[in-house]
Amino acid sequence: MSKRDYYEVLGVTKAASADEIKKAFRKLAVQYHPDKQGGDEDKFKEVNEAYEVLKDQQKRQRYDQFGHAGVGGASGGGGGGNPFEGFGGFDGQNVHFDFGDGGLGDIFGQFFGGGGQGRSQQARRGNDVETSVTLDFEEAVFGVEKTLKLDMQDECSHCHGERAEPGTGMKTCETCKGSGQISKVMNTMFGQIQQSVVCQACEGRGRIPEQICTVCKGRGTERRTQDIKLKIPAGIDDGATVRLRERGEAIAGGARGDLYVHIRVKAHKKFTREGDLILSEEHIDMVEAALGVEIDVETVDGTVRMKVPAGTQSGTDFKLSAHGVPRGAHRGAHIVSIIVDTPVKLNKKQKELLEQFKSSKKRSLFS
Repeated sequence: MSKRDYYEVLGVTKAASADEIKKAFRKLAVQYHPDKQGGDEDKFKEVNEAYEVLKDQQKRQRYDQFGHAGVGGASGGGGGGNPFEGFGGFDGQNVHFDFGDGGLGDIFGQFFGGGGQGRSQQARRGNDVETSVTLDFEEAVFGVEKTLKLDMQDECSHCHGERAEPGTGMKTCETCKGSGQISKVMNTMFGQIQQSVVCQACEGRGRIPEQICTVCKGRGTERRTQDIKLKIPAGIDDGATVRLRERGEAIAGGARGDLYVHIRVKAHKKFTREGDLILSEEHIDMVEAALGVEIDVETVDGTVRMKVPAGTQSGTDFKLSAHGVPRGAHRGAHIVSIIVDTPVKLNKKQKELLEQFKSSKKRSLFS
């Protein structure tokens, strides 16, 4: 089966910038993460593979020129050749095959030293959780701390995740006799193969509660509302995602999932933003433009007095340094675009003055 075009996988064009590629990858990685409900391991691997190539400028250039062959992978599945070519031989040392088929990978892992139980145990973690938070423009510029209220699985307050009723002990699992594993016979292309898998009764622990917890019914977790403090850094962008490791849902005998917080920033009535620049417009009349004027400019830091020199044309930009968006130790500028308003209604006196100005300007040209 042919590989899909990497740009198609990420949903971007070949002209996409590095930031656009990164943003597309983050969105799809969260969507397809295999440890979250509704995830897709195959698509997650495909997205990750595409990003590993396109984020690297040299690899991206080779891929644009030669396709998948230019980055170490032919685009076709092919019918011949060694299917394990490129692994450097069969010495049985740290060789891992992930076929993604729910069985063969574990079998080959055992043959070559990988083992099946380690992967299953490692995969025991709570569900990832996604949420979003909306910020005001100024909160995104300067950073803010928010408290999120999330209803999700947390460690049982009664048994503290032990699954047993407090005061009672644990006993040897009768299913696996305390080994944490059971033998399973699988039918494969090589015939019947006996494989050791994690015991589902005790989830690989080898011991089960003598009496299950009366609150969580032996799950080790209970659903409740949690207050989670989130520190949002200064200069965060609209559409960014903050990841809090192990702040997602709890699971008995495993690590918590992760919490992904998607950032939304409200539009400002006066300001717009480009990277670390803040942009705004100020209107003056044509007399002020001709003679020069000082105006009060609204910034995220408050009102700043700015001088507009005589003869300023409409559309001229002025820079207020260090009044933009912080980026670490650096802070961007605030760009003010001057718009010169032309009057649409003039009284008789104003018209006479403009006619006099027009006449004097003509005389100066020919005098």
